[in-house]
Amino acid sequence: MDSVEKGAATSVSNPRGRPSRGRPPKLQRNSRGGQGRGVEKPPHLAALILARGGSKGIPLKNIKHLAGVPLIGWVLRAALDSGVFQSVWVSTDHDEIENVAKQFGAQVHRRSSEVSKDSSTSLDAIIEFLNYHNEVDIIGNIQATSPCLHPTDLQKVAEMIREEGYDSVFSVVRRHQFRWGEIQKGVREMTEPLNLNPAKRPRRQDWDGELYENGSFYFAKRHLIEMGYLQGGKMAYYEMRAEHSVDIDVDIDWPIAEQRVLRFGYFGKEKLKEIKLFVCNIDGCLTNGHIYVSGDQKEIISYDVKDAIGISLLKKSGIEVRLISERACSKQTLSSLKLDCKMEVNVPDKLAVLDEWRKEMGLCWKEVAYLGNEVSDEECLKKVGLSGVPADACAAAQKAVGYICKSNGGRGALREFAEHIFLLMEKVINSCQK
Repeated sequence: MDSVEKGAATSVSNPRGRPSRGRPPKLQRNSRGGQGRGVEKPPHLAALILARGGSKGIPLKNIKHLAGVPLIGWVLRAALDSGVFQSVWVSTDHDEIENVAKQFGAQVHRRSSEVSKDSSTSLDAIIEFLNYHNEVDIIGNIQATSPCLHPTDLQKVAEMIREEGYDSVFSVVRRHQFRWGEIQKGVREMTEPLNLNPAKRPRRQDWDGELYENGSFYFAKRHLIEMGYLQGGKMAYYEMRAEHSVDIDVDIDWPIAEQRVLRFGYFGKEKLKEIKLFVCNIDGCLTNGHIYVSGDQKEIISYDVKDAIGISLLKKSGIEVRLISERACSKQTLSSLKLDCKMEVNVPDKLAVLDEWRKEMGLCWKEVAYLGNEVSDEECLKKVGLSGVPADACAAAQKAVGYICKSNGGRGALREFAEHIFLLMEKVINSCQK
């Protein structure tokens, strides 16, 4: 269960960071009860995700694909779907990050080079943002590297700030870890236990554990930040579930983080449904898009055996697999691949054919998955429950999609997307059993 614990009101005497430098004077706002009449507006709560381009560990980590979605996309989806923010912003100094942020529906603040250095603090970047946005009263600083964040967490914290009067709330996770005193090298001393009695080591179920900041988010009111604090005033923590506390800065092994996100991540407002129909565009997805012509004018195509195995595994799991192409490719050539799939070629309107297949099987759109790579696939990708594209798909297809493969078309993308489907179906089955 989610649990929310509220810390006692307190003040902090040691600010974390530097105060605002030369902020323009605040604009007078009628909604704060000063001038003007009418109903008082609620405080403006803005989500702010800091995502500079520089990264010493993983280049452009903030937009590197995690489980088929740009890393920053996971928290943007949660923030936007929470419905508690009047505005959602990404503060960045990089064009590619700006483009991804806008694709997910966020606004972008182009931060200055002064607060984009390795030595710059989060507080520096937040203060700069506030200097340009007098309308903002509360900042919800969300960490881009926390992809298992859920809207419900943000909704509960917003209530603590707005309804219960807290000045700052930050996220923590409960850990059951025994700590010991550190011994300097070359010093002959004994270590001492810090949070346990070795003679009476408690069982996990008999010990409440300890709370640690997990860095997922820090909410603070404007006046507190302008004083140089992210935590202070009447302060509280919000305890997140351990399985939702994933930090990519700590989880060095990206594949392990992907598995956790696929199992515990937030995938959108609508619940996932079991996939019953999988449709794949032939050129550029099943194949690499290259066409060879023999001396007698016969068409020759190539495909990856891994993708053929992916089709076989999908069919064995009870998923109908069908192929589609806008090109008048040779059915005889395709039948020689022995994939045993129904196919339609020379299709001017793929969405119409896809809709016909869906109705024929009595399915809703959430029960359909589609792998495409071209502009002609865009509407299909937007309509289905699960959508994917190869790594080398066109820009329009990538913008419309929910999962971007690491593999290129005809080079294992189909098999990779099939594995993604299986993992999500496991998530669906587990949720039904609860």
